[in-house]
Amino acid sequence: MTILSTTRLPLLRHRDPDALFAWRDGRPVTVRAFLAAVRDLARRLPDRAYALNLCADRLGFAVGLGAALLRRQISLLPPNDTPAMLHQLAEGYPGLVCLTDAGRSHAGLDCVAALPPGGLERAAATVPPLDGEPAFDELAFPADQVAAIAFTSGSTGRPMPQVKSWGTLVRSVQGAGAALGIEALGAAGLVGTVPHQHMYGLESVVLLALQHGLVLHGGRPLFPADIAASLDSVGPRRLLVTTPVHLQALLADDTALPPLDLILCATAPLAPQLASAAEARLSAPLHEIYGCSETGQLAVRRTTATAEWRCIDGLRLRQDEQGTWASGDFLDGETLLADVIALTSDTRFILHGRSADQVNIAGKRNSLACLNHHLNSIEGVRDGVFFMPSEDEPRGNGGGTARLAALVVAPGLSAETLTARLRERIDPIFLPRPLRFVDALPRNPTGKLPREALLRLLADDTAPPRG
Repeated sequence: MTILSTTRLPLLRHRDPDALFAWRDGRPVTVRAFLAAVRDLARRLPDRAYALNLCADRLGFAVGLGAALLRRQISLLPPNDTPAMLHQLAEGYPGLVCLTDAGRSHAGLDCVAALPPGGLERAAATVPPLDGEPAFDELAFPADQVAAIAFTSGSTGRPMPQVKSWGTLVRSVQGAGAALGIEALGAAGLVGTVPHQHMYGLESVVLLALQHGLVLHGGRPLFPADIAASLDSVGPRRLLVTTPVHLQALLADDTALPPLDLILCATAPLAPQLASAAEARLSAPLHEIYGCSETGQLAVRRTTATAEWRCIDGLRLRQDEQGTWASGDFLDGETLLADVIALTSDTRFILHGRSADQVNIAGKRNSLACLNHHLNSIEGVRDGVFFMPSEDEPRGNGGGTARLAALVVAPGLSAETLTARLRERIDPIFLPRPLRFVDALPRNPTGKLPREALLRLLADDTAPPRG
C-alpha cells in the first residue's frame, strides 16, 4: 500500500498532556514536560539538514528525535560513536549537528545538549508553544517525511545507510504492537536493555512507547540488579525489551525480579529452553520479533508455543530462485531478505537462519545458528560461537577443505570434554578446528559478534587454542 504524502501521523498517542510519559532518575515526566523539552530543543537547534543523535540518555534521545522531526531534520543513528565512525559520518553528511547528553562533546563536531542540566524542568515551566503550533494530540508529521537514517551494525562489512520515513517507522511499530497485544497493557512501564540507535531499540523501545502510550524508562540498564531496580521503578505493569544475551545473564543471576506482563526479545536466535526459563522466572509470555535494518519489524512469535513466525498485518512474503521477498503496507516496494526461510503461507514461515550462515563442508550442509545452538546447550558453556575463519572458504559448492573455528567461554570444561559433548550433537565434519577458550566473547551492545573482533580474538597468541 502506498503511503500518501498528505497523510500525517502523530508523534505520540498518550491520552492527555498530563499523562505519565517517562521515568527519569526516579522522577516522573509528563507528556507536557516532554513536549516542552522537544520545543525547547527545536528552538536551540541550528539550521542543518542532519542531526546526529548520540544521546545515551533514553529520554534525551526521544527529545532529540522529536525536535529533529519538528525542524524537518533527519536523525542519523550510527552503530557506535567511535572516532572513525563519527569522522565517516561527518564526511558523508557535511554540516550535521550532533545531539549529546549534557556535558558531552565530540571533537570536530558542532554539539548541542538535547537535555542540558535542568533543561527538562525549565522547558516544562517556561516554553510556550510556537505560534500556530498544534496541540499535543495534533502534533503530527507527513508520512513521507524522512525521519531517520539508521546504519547497519552487522557482523561484516561497512555500515550501510537505511533511510526511514516517518510513515514506515510508525506503521511498522503500530503493526508490531497490534500483533503483540500491546493495547491490553495500558500505560505499562517499558524497560529496555538495548541501545536506541539500533533499529530494534528505536522501534521496540522508543517508538513502541511513543506510539502505544507506554511509560518509557529513561535508562538503559545492563546488569541484573540494575534491570530489576528499573523494573521495580516503573509501576505494577511492566514489559522488558531485551536480547538473548542480556536475558541469559539476567536469568543466571539470583537477583529477585518482579513479575512482568510481556518480554520482547530479538537480535539473535533464542533457544526454546531459555524462553521457557524466562517465562517461568518472570511470570510473563515471551515473544520474539523478526526483522532487519532494511525492512524494520516483519513478524512475531511466542517462542515456547510455536516455531512458526506470523507476519505483521499488511505484510506478505513470496519466494523465487533468489530467495524470500517481503512487501506490503509500510514497505517501499519489495525487499529481498538475507535469511533462509520456509514459507507455510504468504504470511507464516519457519526461519532457518541467515543465508550467509549456511555452510557446506565435504558435501554436508548445516547452519552456524544450528551449530551455535548445540554448543551453547552444553552444560558448562556460558557463551560460544562457531564461525568460518576465512570468507573465501567454500560454503555451498560441495568443496571439502573448509574448517570451522569456535570461541567458547567455559571455564570448567576441558577441550577434550567439550569436543566429546559436541560430537554427540553434531556431525564430526563440523567440529571446530581450532577450538579456542576465551574469558569473554566480544559482543557489541546488541549482543552481536562483529567478525573482525572474532578474528582478532582467534589470532590472539596469548590465549592458545585447545584441541
